[in-house]
Amino acid sequence: MKLYYAPTSPYVRKVMIVLEETGQREDVELINTATTPVAADAALLAKNPLAKVPALERPDGPTLYDSRVICAYLDARGGDRLYPSGARRWDTLTLEATADGILDAALLMTYETRLRPEEKRMPEWVDGQWEKVARTCAALNTRWMSHLEGPLDMGQIAIGCALAYVDFRHDARGWRKGNDALALWFEKFESRDWMKSTVPPTS
Repeated sequence: MKLYYAPTSPYVRKVMIVLEETGQREDVELINTATTPVAADAALLAKNPLAKVPALERPDGPTLYDSRVICAYLDARGGDRLYPSGARRWDTLTLEATADGILDAALLMTYETRLRPEEKRMPEWVDGQWEKVARTCAALNTRWMSHLEGPLDMGQIAIGCALAYVDFRHDARGWRKGNDALALWFEKFESRDWMKSTVPPTS
């Protein structure tokens, strides 16, 4: 298999952690791909019409894209360990979607400041995206700690990657303030070996 990836992408990081956790890292060739919303990579575009990473090229089917699809596929391929059955499954899927919501908002903030010309930037837009992140962190801190502290699943991996990306690009905003339980959980979570081995380069 071939994984089209970018080392700073938090969506890619989720996939890399699933590969590590399920013992499939050696099954995948990494294709470093430089793509942005305004400059699509031609090779990636041929595999994913949305021109987004990650995209997973398989020998036995169409290329998979969207990190949630890829993570579910890899988990099924690796033994079905990260998506539990029963009622907890729906909580796990909801947490995974919640994490992607944090990432979507945080990434829009990043694009606004890194890609848009300064004279066209909207501070109100950035603040509005941050409010989504802040509200979600508060909800995690008050409603979801029992799940986060339970057996490892994809919801936890996704939330861990989302909070790590907020630290990576928007640390000055201080998501930990008022979210003591979530901050303590994340401190323990980011000490895992595969969190350390997937830290993005500082660029």
